[in-house]
Formats: sequence, structure tokens, C-alpha cells
Amino acid sequence: MFKSRKIESASDWLDGDGIKLYTISATGQPVDTAAYHARLAEVKLARSVDWASTPAFAIFHDGAGMAYLVLCWWGNDNELFNSVSVLTGEGWVEDPSRFSFCLWDLEVIWHERNAFIDTLYSGRPDIQQYRASRLRQDN
Repeated sequence: MFKSRKIESASDWLDGDGIKLYTISATGQPVDTAAYHARLAEVKLARSVDWASTPAFAIFHDGAGMAYLVLCWWGNDNELFNSVSVLTGEGWVEDPSRFSFCLWDLEVIWHERNAFIDTLYSGRPDIQQYRASRLRQDN
């Protein structure tokens, strides 16, 4: 059964390249982000993307059974690319035939779609304004 999950972010939650960071917690407890940061660095290195100039966001999701790292970035004018890594007993796995983002992640993705339109795809692109825009949650 669906229950809301705690989603957190802040305007200063950026990695070294300006990727916006979010956390989602199934338990409502704060997410320990240390393992996620290390995996995020690996995923970024595996791609030929100029991260410092690319609008992007990452979700560190402590799910009910596993930890998920969702990295999304905008490219080709208006396409959203993504990578999903899951922490298994064997370590982090990125396998799109087994794992994807989930319905709680879609809440962040929907906000990010709207933020992209408002700040970068509206005729006056402003990546700093995009990076400052965050999903606000009242729970």
C-alpha cells in the first residue's frame, strides 16, 4: 500500500559539479549519504558528460528493501537521461533490465521537469536558478 516517503533537499545540496541532491527515506529517518556520494562519483566518471555545465539531479533513496541511486541529466535540448544503481549484497549494480526508478522518485522527477521548463527551456536559460529550485514537501 502507498505511503508517502520523506523527501528532503536544500538549495545548497549540490555535489562538486552542481548536481542537485535529494534524499528519500522509506522509514522517515535521515539518509546517510556517504555511500551514495561514492557511487555517484563512479557513475559520473563512466559517462562523457560535462557535469559542471549540465543540468542534473540525483536521488539518494533508502527504500524499504534496498538503496537506490537515481542520477538524471538533461541533454539533446529536452531529453532526460537517467542511470539507476541499486546497492545489493554484491555491491552497487546498474542493470536497467532489473532496476529502475520508482513511483516515489517520480515525485522528484516531475518537479525537475517543471523546473527545467521554467528555468532553462523558457527562452531565458539560467542554470543557477535551475540549481536553486527544489521540490518542497510539507510532511
